[in-house]
Parts: sequence; structure tokens; C-alpha cells
Amino acid sequence: MISSATRCALSALLAGVLTTSVTVAQTTDAGLAKLDKSVYAELAKVPPKAATRRNPLESDPDAVAAGAKLFDHHCAECHGANADGAKKGPSLRTEELQRATPGALFWVLTNGVVRKGMPVWSKLPEPQRWQLVTYIKSINLPQKPAN
Repeated sequence: MISSATRCALSALLAGVLTTSVTVAQTTDAGLAKLDKSVYAELAKVPPKAATRRNPLESDPDAVAAGAKLFDHHCAECHGANADGAKKGPSLRTEELQRATPGALFWVLTNGVVRKGMPVWSKLPEPQRWQLVTYIKSINLPQKPAN
């Protein structure tokens, strides 16, 4: 079972990759960042061939947990522990991001958006990048009850 904090962290990492322009305003109690929707514009720039790539780990039950750990290690600092966004990176919980294809998310992770502060993650082994994608796509899914 993946903690909420772990899911948020992974979301935050990917959001940082997608940042093209960020307008951040802290909300009062929740402490979550409100971000301009234009931060997700990089998704529209993904080449069609890359966008149609399928995630080879999408049905691997261990990929979400592995991706959550990677998110905590690599992404949470910028995207927030709950992937809700932070000062450096946008939320990964938005409809725009969750509607993106796995291939598009993989492409953004691989290539980064350096001019906006999202690092290139191409040196991270491909299976780990797919684990991150799997985790990110799982963030807003309803949780299965524990047996």
C-alpha cells in the first residue's frame, strides 16, 4: 500500500518536468500550491510517436510502489510530498496531467523541461522512469480496500 505522502511526491516530480510557466499562490490551511494551467503546456509538445508509447509496466502490481519510492527520492522536493505541487513544481494531480498518455509522461520525464527547472531524467534507467509514470498515473485512482 502506498502512502499519500509518497504519491504526492511522485506527482510533484513530474509536474516539475512539465512546468513552462508557474504562478504559485499558497492556499491558507491546506498549504497547497495553486498553479496556472499553462504549466502543463509541455504535454502538447510531445512528439506523436512518443505520446503513443505504451507503458510496459502498467499492469505490474509492484510498479506503483517502486515508482512511489522513486518519487519520494527524486521528485517530492519540487512537486511536494503529496504531488499537490510546491513552489518549484506544479501539481501532478491535475486533470491535464492525469489525461496525458503514459508515453507523453515518459517523454517529459526523459527530456525534462530544463528552461523551466525540470531536470532531464534520461540517466535514470528506463524501467525506473516507467515505474514513475505508473505511479503518477495511479495517484488519483480510488484505493482498493485492504484485505
